[in-house]
Amino acid sequence: MRLIAAASLAFAILLTVPATAVAEPRVKLGYGRLITNDYIGDGHDRWRTGSVASSRVWGPEWDGALPTGFGQLLELRFNAQIIAPQDLNAPAPRDRRYVGSVALGLHTHYTALGSELSLGGDLVFTGPQAGLDGLQDFIHDNFGGQGVGAAARRRQIGDDVHPTAVVEMGRTISLGGAAKLRPFAEARAGVETLARVGADFTFGDALAGELLMRDPVTGQRYRTVQNDLPGYAFVLGADTAYVDDSAYLPSSDGYRLSDARNRVRAGVHYGARAGHRAFYGLTWLDREFKGQAESQIVGSVRLHIEF
Repeated sequence: MRLIAAASLAFAILLTVPATAVAEPRVKLGYGRLITNDYIGDGHDRWRTGSVASSRVWGPEWDGALPTGFGQLLELRFNAQIIAPQDLNAPAPRDRRYVGSVALGLHTHYTALGSELSLGGDLVFTGPQAGLDGLQDFIHDNFGGQGVGAAARRRQIGDDVHPTAVVEMGRTISLGGAAKLRPFAEARAGVETLARVGADFTFGDALAGELLMRDPVTGQRYRTVQNDLPGYAFVLGADTAYVDDSAYLPSSDGYRLSDARNRVRAGVHYGARAGHRAFYGLTWLDREFKGQAESQIVGSVRLHIEF
């Protein structure tokens, strides 16, 4: 309970301190989302099987670049994900346990010392209280696929709340023309405690002057504050992480985490003059624990149609 109180206090500071420091009123600047599922990747239904990332952004007027002040630009972040054993009906004894996880957080984005910074916290709710096992059953009953079997449901990670801090630092480097490289470093402490380094490469002008957020499952970056430029942008990225602890793979159950958690991703963003936008990407996810049979590929999609 002390951790929950501390996280609530941190959220309150983020909400109130910047408001007194910024003379300009905040307005809603943008909204973004990304849906990820392994069915639109390698066609299976296992491990990091499905997730949704969503961001709503408020701040002063957007001029195509992050502000220089901490707390001027705020992101309300929502993430939900389902993690499953390889077989939902008859999971192997040493396969990972079923997880339903819902997170709500507040983050601020700004520039300092020539770098782009993201800092904030999430409250991550795990277990049956998240209601995602029932949602997965509903989706599979109506669209096909296995439901969550009794054995997987009994062994799922239980109800808990995990205050989680997240910080990312990156720097965008122009490579000439429409090519950009953005190396970054990230640290998380809470539901999963890890340190990550990687880079994202972008080719194309369709994302110029936009604000992109990072999906925690795949590392794909999705559009929130957007421009009206038509065209394409092709993205490639990779990163590696050392994971010290994971509530999704508790050491008390005998799980041994992989020495490195690696991800490789690619995708394409499209924008039309009418305001229609689309994204599709694929991400290779390395094995996360000793005993995971193989790696997996998940697909990510976002559609935005103007009427």
